[in-house]
Amino acid sequence: MKKNELTIAVTGLNAIDSPGPGVSVIRALREAESFRTRIIGLSYESLEPGIYMHDLVDKTYQIPYPSGGTDVLLDRLMYIHGKEKLDVIIPNFDAELYSFIRLEEKLKKMGIHMFLPTLAQYEERTKVNLCNFGEKYGIDVPKSKAFHDLNSARQLDPGFSYPLMVKGKFYDASIAYNGDQLKSHFNKISAKWGLPIILQEFIHGTEFNVTGLGDGKGNTIAAVPMRKQYITDKGKAWGGISIADEKMLEMTRKFLKMTRWRGGFELELMKDKEGKLYLLEINPRLPAWIYLAVGVGQNIPEALVNLALGNEVSPFNHYEVGKMFIRYAWDMIVDRQEFEQISMNGEL
Repeated sequence: MKKNELTIAVTGLNAIDSPGPGVSVIRALREAESFRTRIIGLSYESLEPGIYMHDLVDKTYQIPYPSGGTDVLLDRLMYIHGKEKLDVIIPNFDAELYSFIRLEEKLKKMGIHMFLPTLAQYEERTKVNLCNFGEKYGIDVPKSKAFHDLNSARQLDPGFSYPLMVKGKFYDASIAYNGDQLKSHFNKISAKWGLPIILQEFIHGTEFNVTGLGDGKGNTIAAVPMRKQYITDKGKAWGGISIADEKMLEMTRKFLKMTRWRGGFELELMKDKEGKLYLLEINPRLPAWIYLAVGVGQNIPEALVNLALGNEVSPFNHYEVGKMFIRYAWDMIVDRQEFEQISMNGEL
């Protein structure tokens, strides 16, 4: 039986020390068993490595930054769709999701499908709202509070003490052991990602992550937990191993059932010395390490595409434990003319 070919657009083509998920998502799609793919890369910068990985990406178009607004993005996507006839778009950055969620119905009328959380789900799980989220759904989360100015942040509320985590509303997190470090982290992160800045109770323990997929009806389509084996200075996993942990899977199933989460996600967890699990963050998209899930038997990007198209998807009921991913960097040789073409024309 000949497999149907789909044209799928993917963002997150950067592969720096804090990599985007795009390249890993594309690798998963290339290995899909239920369809063949033509991959359209959507980039923000001319030096995103995925642009030049021609064995993975068939063509790339630059798209406007999220700060440009939904109208500008829609115009650009209409242009790309006119040329490529897109079937599915998979956005992979937190900061862009708001715009894509707002455009989901308009794009669907054009024949472009996505499978994203609702706007209410997206906003409910933000770092600013995480404490309320934990109280609402009975999930343990560290104490946290959002601040719009440094002076208020330095006057620590009762219940907060050093060390504590200083987090941006989208990305970046650093540990502050004193007021001077809090000031430095606050200014650095706010300059990059804006306000508010979130101060969060520091939990001593071991870091874990769970990636998965919810069908929007409360069911768990996929869930794979892993323990970070090697962590960069930005807190990103550069190596990890799939594990068997029923408590993590139980928390994941509870999260999906109670919120009726729609789409891919990543839960960032911390297990303290007593074995208590804390939910640190909910990332509303697939993580950069998503290819580990494929390697252990759950091709989550493939399942996400089928859900986006309205196809029936059976839940995964097994994954291999003890498989590792180890990230590496390598140098591509790129013709300068290709760089100039994407920089000047916005297409390659």
